[in-house]
Amino acid sequence: MSGSTSLVQERPATTTFDKRQLRNVLGAFVTGVTVVTTVDGEGKMHGLTANSFSSVSLDPPLVLWSQASSAGSHAAFRDAERFTINILAEHQYDLANHFATRSPDKFSGIDYDVGVDGLPLLRDCSAWLECKVVSRFPGGDHVIFVGSVDCIRQNARRPLVFGGGQYLVADPHDLGVAPLGTQGAMKSQPHAVRLASRAMLRLAHSLDKTLALVAWGNHGPTVIAWQAASTPVAADLPLGLVLPVTSSASGLALAAFLPPEAVDRFVTAELRDNARQMSGEAPFTKEALAGVLESVRASHVATRRPRPFYDDRALANAVSVPILSPDGLPVLALTAIGPVEHFDAAADGPCAEALRTAAHEISAALREA
Repeated sequence: MSGSTSLVQERPATTTFDKRQLRNVLGAFVTGVTVVTTVDGEGKMHGLTANSFSSVSLDPPLVLWSQASSAGSHAAFRDAERFTINILAEHQYDLANHFATRSPDKFSGIDYDVGVDGLPLLRDCSAWLECKVVSRFPGGDHVIFVGSVDCIRQNARRPLVFGGGQYLVADPHDLGVAPLGTQGAMKSQPHAVRLASRAMLRLAHSLDKTLALVAWGNHGPTVIAWQAASTPVAADLPLGLVLPVTSSASGLALAAFLPPEAVDRFVTAELRDNARQMSGEAPFTKEALAGVLESVRASHVATRRPRPFYDDRALANAVSVPILSPDGLPVLALTAIGPVEHFDAAADGPCAEALRTAAHEISAALREA
């Protein structure tokens, strides 16, 4: 047609890039990390790391992933009728590396549960999808597997991320909306952080305990500042560390003063996950948690029973107090952590009282601001 511009352009006879350049460009698309598992006809388990996983359809529920035809386990996946997608959590980069290498028995020494038709479910992942193969398509040097999702599971762990040739961590965008149920506390938070940071310097000197300042983020209780003691509770004190709601002093101190809609999804996921991991011990229940939170509301102090801190093997105690906004919402939690043998974390002990006094002063200052 005269005067029109064609949208169809001729393809170049040869590409102007090599495989390495293409890989680098594709690496700009950030993905999650999965380990896909299956069982062959002889009952042997197979697994490989893949970030080619994608959703296809919600109704019917379909997903896909692709595998190189040259992969050592390709024959097993090609002939299998089922596969499981294990979406790795952010701490499982070693597991991702393990399943990305060739090995005659990749499951030796690996913790897993057994799902549908005996397929392995790797433990402590962020989520799982158990699937039945519905189609296979050739895709250059790969084969694309499409599966119908039969069963799904999820917990509160954040997913591992991959992009630009390296593992990454996923954090909420700074311009994201305030976490559900916390909008009223956001106005007070910058001022509270300034006041609490000064209090932490003073308390660290007088108490000689590692102190953490914890905010309620989109993924739950999140450490935004540390003040180390003369002997830190751990060599690593990472900012952005997300704590459990039901088993951390900081999580309990915040959850006790938040509306149910802010905490329910975290509590449900953690209690379900904890129940699966209990062996011969009665699981913690919502009723028991309600009693703990009522006690925290009455005393304005939350404690944690001795358990390993972060990835350290040393047992630690913790005590935490809420800093409240003028309308009674928790703005921050001020937390002290120390080795069990040197730290009395009793709710009525001197450390708890010092923290509570500091939190009360900061909360009063927020009301007057």
